[in-house]
Amino acid sequence: MKQPELGKKLSDLRKAKGLTQEELVDKCNISVRTIQRIEAGEVTPRSYTIKTILAALECDADLLLDIDGSSGRSIADSLKRFLLLDIRGSESVEFLTRQLTIAWIAGVLYFLLGFFEGAADTFRFNQGWMIFSSSVYIVIKIAVLIAFIFFQRGFILAGSAFNNYLLRILSFLLIVGNVVTAAYDIASLYYDAIERMFVLGSEAFTFGGIGIVYGVSLWRLRNPLGVIASWAGIFEVIAGCFFLTIVLGFVGFFFLMPATLLEIILLFKSVDIIRLREERREPFTTTEI
Repeated sequence: MKQPELGKKLSDLRKAKGLTQEELVDKCNISVRTIQRIEAGEVTPRSYTIKTILAALECDADLLLDIDGSSGRSIADSLKRFLLLDIRGSESVEFLTRQLTIAWIAGVLYFLLGFFEGAADTFRFNQGWMIFSSSVYIVIKIAVLIAFIFFQRGFILAGSAFNNYLLRILSFLLIVGNVVTAAYDIASLYYDAIERMFVLGSEAFTFGGIGIVYGVSLWRLRNPLGVIASWAGIFEVIAGCFFLTIVLGFVGFFFLMPATLLEIILLFKSVDIIRLREERREPFTTTEI
């Protein structure tokens, strides 16, 4: 069922239960503004939000619509949902803050694991020997990649919450780039078909260029999130410039470390900003890719 029929049906179900919108909010813990927008047909809610509302109304979800839709959902749609690229502005504050909290915690793990990954790659590619066994090396690579993906999911969400479309695009590209890089590093343990210097140069230009624009997108968060966003953006731009030189690429990592720490703080701060907006009943301007 699509909007506005969906909103009207939910409104009818609520009224049939004798509940006001405020009383429904108390039962399902979704903001009253979200309920109002859904019932008015202004937004299309996520399946999780619909499930929550129907559970509060003690209604069978299958009688209203196919909530799961798993049989007809493509892999691309599932990936889009996982990466939070389908945010439409109807999500509850609890959902937004929970995802951002997961993101900054993942950022901390990514930062810490990065020291192990950096040491392993430095000795492997510069000195020619492994300081960890192949299995441990693979586990580290996968763990760093997973932490990075959840970390960047936070910035995709922040890009939605603060109307920063560029940040969403760049965060997604960084995820794709890191997936490809991690896959190469693991595959190269067993296959050496591609010259490492060629790959290193490609990574430098790719992540250097993306890093510079990514820094600009972070800098654009200075209005809602303050000076921390400005400095995070500046460090990212400087790191990207060094990566582009290839020869001085290692210097870029010294700027990338404080940038990562500031980005963790940005996600942590975003949780408070979103909660404050909810208290003030300020609208979220979200977009969809």
